[in-house]
Amino acid sequence: MKTDHSDWPQHIIDEFERNQENPRVGNTLVSETDRVRVWTISLKPGERLGFHKHVLDYFWTVMTNGKARSHHGDGSTVEVEYKAGDTKHLTYARGKFMIHDLENSGDTELLFTTVEFKDSANAPLPLTQLTMDAREARLVWAK
Repeated sequence: MKTDHSDWPQHIIDEFERNQENPRVGNTLVSETDRVRVWTISLKPGERLGFHKHVLDYFWTVMTNGKARSHHGDGSTVEVEYKAGDTKHLTYARGKFMIHDLENSGDTELLFTTVEFKDSANAPLPLTQLTMDAREARLVWAK
């Protein structure tokens, strides 16, 4: 598996290193129960959702057409074109996870809903250590 990040811009590498345990998989946590966390993602063209870690089984549905770029923890960079209604389900075995970011590389706003299932093989990451990073004007994981 590729793990070389040398072709990423330095600011992306730095953010990746700072956010290894960031549980914030969306812009806004809209609902949380003992069974699920429901997030929304809203990205205007050029905006990014920073690196975050998926440990729970989840699905996402995109509400708008658009394009995005993601840098993954394995060193890959993926470009995806979305159509409204596209949905993907992901599952993680005990100890498995995915770290990635999401950048709107298109010319329309991207809107997603993401639902995490808290009764997955891995325990949910705690949301209590989120802090504001003034330089990025967004919430980031505080080590």
